[in-house]
Amino acid sequence: MIIDLPSTTASAVSKTLVRIRDEAGAVALGRVLTLIIVSEIGDEEDVIAAANEASREHPMRIIVVSTDDEAGTARLDAEIRVGGDAGASEVIVLRAYGETASDQRGLVTGLLLPDAPVVSWWPKECPDGVCDTPLGRLSQRLITDSAASSDPVVALNRVADAYRPGNTDFGWTRLTLWRAQLAAALDQPPYEGITAAEVSGAPGAPSTTLLAAWLRWRLKVPVDVHTEGHAPASGIHSVVLHRASGPIRLERTEPGVGMLSQPGQPQHEISLPRRGLRECLAEELRRLDPDDVFGAVLSEAREISLAAR
Repeated sequence: MIIDLPSTTASAVSKTLVRIRDEAGAVALGRVLTLIIVSEIGDEEDVIAAANEASREHPMRIIVVSTDDEAGTARLDAEIRVGGDAGASEVIVLRAYGETASDQRGLVTGLLLPDAPVVSWWPKECPDGVCDTPLGRLSQRLITDSAASSDPVVALNRVADAYRPGNTDFGWTRLTLWRAQLAAALDQPPYEGITAAEVSGAPGAPSTTLLAAWLRWRLKVPVDVHTEGHAPASGIHSVVLHRASGPIRLERTEPGVGMLSQPGQPQHEISLPRRGLRECLAEELRRLDPDDVFGAVLSEAREISLAAR
């Protein structure tokens, strides 16, 4: 069910939510958090779909704040989606125009679930000093996606500059499968130390830089970064870990498929898909505590970015 509220106010949206709960039995008792999605008008549906899918694992209230601050007339249009149109959540879409768009915190404050964590997600461009924005100060956890920015390298540096415990970026989340496969390979004989590493990926792909930074931080060895291709969205292509008996090589041979090879063992074909918004969001919502490893890796990533200039 979708309820349209044109030319409305945040207070009227809140009252409508109460009425829906009273009349239709739509309750928020099972919601574990409030997710605020900061979007632009016209870009809401893909992120709402991802959040709806993630809500089946994390029931939540989703508030989408879409703005057009260049519009001449101040206005707030809203939608409330419940039932089949909202997954296991309830979705509130706020489209703010003109001066109304300048007060994002005021738009959402009365709509937050009481006594529940607040997570804010910027699916595309994130502002400078994201922690100090009105929604950043309101949230316990901030999620960005530097790869979706118009300039991923600048965006990743912006994420590093603004980092505080609890922040994360989907460039890091997309590395989970790569990190798990590399760690599993190192758990196999002959248990030799790694002397150097190489990471190959698309130029400007934040995941390439972050994986190289993680290997350098974790293994304490030199890591060379090679870029090939054109689109940052193609991400990581291969990783080579050098050791005395020969290299461990993990390579994405085709979309969704990787090949793991190491001396004295047969090659293994493994599942290595590029993770979508739903998978990344669901993973990040599983933990609301600080990711200390990500914080340490960001510092290494900044050094790698500066050395590459």
